[in-house]
Amino acid sequence: MPRFAANLTMMFNEHAFLDRFAAAADAGFDAVEFLFPYDHPADEVGKRLQQHGLTQALFNLPPGNWDAGEKGFAALADRFADLQNSIRTALPYAKATGVKRLHLMAGIADRRDAKAVAAFQKSVAWTADALGQHGIDTVIEPINPRDVPGYFLDDFAFARDVIRDLDIPTLKLQFDIYHCQIIHGDVTMRLREMMPIIGHIQIASVPSRHEPGSEELNYPFLFAELDRLGYTGFVGCEYRPRGNTLAGLGWFAPYANARKGAKS
Repeated sequence: MPRFAANLTMMFNEHAFLDRFAAAADAGFDAVEFLFPYDHPADEVGKRLQQHGLTQALFNLPPGNWDAGEKGFAALADRFADLQNSIRTALPYAKATGVKRLHLMAGIADRRDAKAVAAFQKSVAWTADALGQHGIDTVIEPINPRDVPGYFLDDFAFARDVIRDLDIPTLKLQFDIYHCQIIHGDVTMRLREMMPIIGHIQIASVPSRHEPGSEELNYPFLFAELDRLGYTGFVGCEYRPRGNTLAGLGWFAPYANARKGAKS
């Protein structure tokens, strides 16, 4: 049965960020993820997790100036020092939350540029080694060009090849089903092929990026497929609710109830 993590950046926006931990726990989630925790003290984020019995599934390394359009540094040859600093910024949050995987963002760059490719490979290898020394996996995620035009890492096969070529045990693929469907389609076959290198999965409906119970994808089938493939990691709910978060959790209720029954 999938282990779902509520994405607190997108879900439960009816509450202030630090209050979303309680809201997620009350709704039946036992894990959370979010994009960035850096606007809040690390100890306070860790405290909210502990108070509500939640596991931190994932968050992103600092991306640079997000409001100005920056989406990470990994493929930017002249920003390697910023990448190194981003690791130092993230580690106190990793320690406070106990997170076991961090997402390294590639940045806006041309994947046809050999310098960008070399910079990305160097950054990924360095980050995986640095975080691995703290018992943390590094995950890289292809993102579709409709949502983030110009994002360097926009192809699942390229990400797979980087992971296999570097051959670092703590380097994994962040497989966002929403992004995969938009970029390539054929989600099930890609899950089957790439499962050995997948470290985290995320979901949303396509094309709207709302709750995963409607539109193009048959999510009950995909959740059962994850079980058939033996996936035991987290499934991050990185979607934008159509309205009130709780009102849109009908898709989640059967899984929450089944997990509650298994625990009792």
